[in-house]
This record gives sequence, structure tokens and C-alpha cells, in this order.
Amino acid sequence: MTESKAWHRAVRRAKARAAIKRQKPPGKMAFLPWLFMLTGDVEGLFRGEVPLPWLGGAGVLAFVVLYTLAVFTGLDQRYRATRTPYLSLAGMAVVTYALTIGYGGDWLLCFPLLSLAAGIVLRRGLTESGRRLGIVVLTFAGSAGVIAGMRGGPSETLTVAYGTLLSGFIAAAILSLFETVAQLRATREELARSAVERERLRFSRDLHDLLGHTMSVIVVKAEAVRRLAPRDLDAAIGQAADIEAVGRQALTEIREAVTGYRESTLTTELDRARSLLEASGITPDIRQSGPPLPPQSAALLGWVVREGVTNVVRHSGAGRCTVEVRGETDQVRLEITDNGSGVGSGETTAGSPGNGLKGLTERLAAAGGHLTAGPDGRKGFRLVAELPVDSESEEDHSS
Repeated sequence: MTESKAWHRAVRRAKARAAIKRQKPPGKMAFLPWLFMLTGDVEGLFRGEVPLPWLGGAGVLAFVVLYTLAVFTGLDQRYRATRTPYLSLAGMAVVTYALTIGYGGDWLLCFPLLSLAAGIVLRRGLTESGRRLGIVVLTFAGSAGVIAGMRGGPSETLTVAYGTLLSGFIAAAILSLFETVAQLRATREELARSAVERERLRFSRDLHDLLGHTMSVIVVKAEAVRRLAPRDLDAAIGQAADIEAVGRQALTEIREAVTGYRESTLTTELDRARSLLEASGITPDIRQSGPPLPPQSAALLGWVVREGVTNVVRHSGAGRCTVEVRGETDQVRLEITDNGSGVGSGETTAGSPGNGLKGLTERLAAAGGHLTAGPDGRKGFRLVAELPVDSESEEDHSS
């Protein structure tokens, strides 16, 4: 059984790593195959179909080197803020204009590659440099159209100008989108960690508030027992009784804190769920309907809300989460859905009530209910808890 759990965890981790790998932006090598667009020009050089082939060869070599340098430095965080990618792009522009004006023909395909490199180098946040990138790409597209009209025909004019226009904007848009998604993912993970840490700190503060004064009282009274025992046994017994009463009260308060953060209700857990989701960048949709629930049912569903929402924040990668409680006269249904990756639960801890979906399933089963969880049919994860409502307990509670 343990080996099976370990195997399933390994499979989930491998799938998660594969999903993250698929979401990575295009690498440096992904843009080099576009240089094959210049194959026709190179063949013309070797066949001697162009004048001054040595000059054209030098131009092609310079273009390839500058293109590679602009792409590599434009995609490398260490060099993006330096002058190297900009100087490489400027050198590419000079070589492109020289080759296209001097030779025309297939050499006009240098303009789409020049625009592609411009999109990579100048993309740095389209909100910041979108106007600059637009001016540069439009200038290249217009120049390509004019030179193509002078050296070729109307069909080449439209094709080259349109290709130049698209290549720069598409490259910049795709790379900026990947970078924005990566930043949002990192921000969401940090917010989730911060939210969990705040919950942990709040719980530790609760325990400190509960135990700080109580333990001080116990220590003082224990010292009094030690002093009084040799000479006044009755007074020492009275102090010991006080220690017992204080200890029992502290134990009750600790149990209340552990099981419900000082007797928190389902409504309190729904409010906390909303706060946690908003802090994690997930849009919450909290809905509750139906008659009031008995305390035991509300407390049990509060645990389901806490566990389910925590799993959404920590594992799903969702942008929206819906928590709906629908109560009826004899049954209550809690449903938690998200639009994330379909991973809605973390590792369970056996034997720890309330920790993990396995513990929740056992507790619901003991109360006559059941819990189902798994990937949603469309997208995301769905957790459903159904619990019978004891009408007699509800009436007793109301009275």
C-alpha cells in the first residue's frame, strides 16, 4: 500500500513537471531555424548568379552572426539590459538595408528576420515599450514594402511588408505572454505561501494566548503547593485542586482551538476561505443557502471548506473557485469547484483527523455522509460533501 502511494505521488510529480515544461517560453535555439529563409540567397552566391558574390557572402555572414547575437542576448536575462542586443539589432538593420537595396530578390526576406529580432529585443513589457516597438516594426515593414516595390513586383511588396509586420509583433506578443504567465504563477505561489504562513502564525498566536497565562498560573500554584505541603497540607491540597481546574480549562480551550480556532462556525470558515482565496489571487464565489445547520454538521463542513480551499490555493493553479453550500430539511450539500489544472488535493496524513481528504472522508462517513473528489469533467477539480441533517438535533439546538 505504501509503495502504491509513493508510485502515485511520483506519477503526479512527473506530470506536474511535464506541464511546467510545456509552459516554458521558446528557447534561444527555437528562433535559429528561421535563418533557412535565406537559403535561396546563399545558393545564388555559390552559383555566381549575383554580382560581387564575395560581398554578398560577407553580408550574409554578418547578418547571421548579428541575428544570432541579437536573439541570444535578447532572451538572456543577463544581457537584456545591456547595449549588446540593441547594437546587434542596429547592425542587422544596416546589413539588411544594404543587402536588399543592393541585391533585391530573395534578399528581401531579411526584413521579416530583422523584424523578428526587433520583437525579441524590444519586447521588454509591451506596456512599457509597445509604442517604440510599433514604430520600429512599422518602419521596417514600410521600408520592406518600398524596396520590394522598387526591386520586385506588387505581389512581393505586399508579401514582404505583411510578413515583416507580423513577425515582429507576434514574436513580442508570444514572449511577453509567456513571461507574464511565469510572473503571475510565481506571484500566486508566493501569495499562497504567505497566506498559509499567516494562518500558521495566527494559530501559534492563539495557542500562545491560551497557554501563556494558564501555564504561568499553574507554575505559581505548583510552587505554592511545594512551599505549603510541609506545614499546611489542607492549603496545599486546595492549591493542587486549583491546578487541576486550571489544567482542565486549558485542555478544553486547546481542544477548541485545534478543532475550530476557538469554536469557529461554518460561516466563519466561509469568510476565511474568501479571504484566503483573494489573498492568493483567486476569484472567490461563495454561496450559502438553506436553513441553519446543527453545530456538529456546521463544524464538520467547516473542516471540509478549510481543507478544500487550502488545496485549491496550494495545488490547483486556478483563477476562480466556487464554494456553494445548499441546505435542505434533511440533507446539506457542500461543493467546491475550481478552474485549475485538475489537481485539487495534496498528500494526506493518515490518522490525523481533519488533515487531508482521507481524514475528512472517514469523519463524514462516521456522521452518515460521504465525500467525493476528483478532476471535473470539463476543467479543474470538484469536491462534493453530502451530510444528513438530524432534524431533532437542530430543534434541540434551536430550543
